[in-house]
Amino acid sequence: MLTLLFGIVLTHFLASAQALPSLDQDAILRDHLWRELRSKPKGRRPVVGLALSGGSLRAVAHAGVFSVLDQAGFPIDVVAGTSMGAVMGSAIADGMAPATLRELASNVGFRSASNYGALNLFRLAFFDSPLSSEKTERFLAKHLRARRFEQLKRPFACVAMDLNSGEAIIFREGPVTPAVRASMNLPGIFSPVEYRHRFLVDGGVVDFIPIDAAKLLGAQYVIASITELDYATSRPKSMLNTLEQVIDIRGSLLSREQRKSANFLIEPQVPDIGFVESPRLRDSITHGAIDAAKRLVAGQESLILYSLPWLAKDWEKARP
Repeated sequence: MLTLLFGIVLTHFLASAQALPSLDQDAILRDHLWRELRSKPKGRRPVVGLALSGGSLRAVAHAGVFSVLDQAGFPIDVVAGTSMGAVMGSAIADGMAPATLRELASNVGFRSASNYGALNLFRLAFFDSPLSSEKTERFLAKHLRARRFEQLKRPFACVAMDLNSGEAIIFREGPVTPAVRASMNLPGIFSPVEYRHRFLVDGGVVDFIPIDAAKLLGAQYVIASITELDYATSRPKSMLNTLEQVIDIRGSLLSREQRKSANFLIEPQVPDIGFVESPRLRDSITHGAIDAAKRLVAGQESLILYSLPWLAKDWEKARP
């Protein structure tokens, strides 16, 4: 039945395109089906999730990726994020406009998230005194309208790791800012976040691409934006960079298996950005937008094909 209905639509649009020989007939069909798909509410199309990986400051590229998806009309219903992906994801779930999100992404950084400074770095290096990520909560509270997960415009989840058990902790209810702070709380650099009787650190250690978290929110089709480090060519310049690279390598190993669970991948080719290289953030956002644009048509076709059973039900009802 599905093949028959798709054939009917295809025949109709190819016939219509005969008068427009200069136009790509596949594009005509794709554009029609895309308009039909994006106009439908959940239930008459699959629930679409966006999973945003970790990746330290490289992960601000997710802001560029989302801008392209939003402009193209991708129906993003739920969002999940790990580490910096949790910061970007919370803003997306809060309903932040793409332009505002890009501005937010260009202002995140080590200084805005911690008590970074020469004296505290000295204490970290020589007295085993980790930095504090407390400023992360104040930064988020300043920019997010919602204070609790239940108040966000889209269902959202973020992942942290329990330092005592090693298990992934998925947050999807309660206060937003401490959960996101825990998700991006780099082990060995920041003090563990004590929250809900747990000691929590960066979720990228156990769940670099939070696809399962998106599915837990009800996603049936998951787009994963992944900002891995090419650690084979990366040369750490400091102790902080070395710790970051260890986490990135662990995340990359995890992502080899995790990416198989996604329906569609966008992988911005973002160059390595150090903890304090905030001036390069806009370049990272631009890379995200460029690489998402390159994958846009393939993404539309993938979601259309996945959605055909839902579309077919409407076509069946519309038949005389």
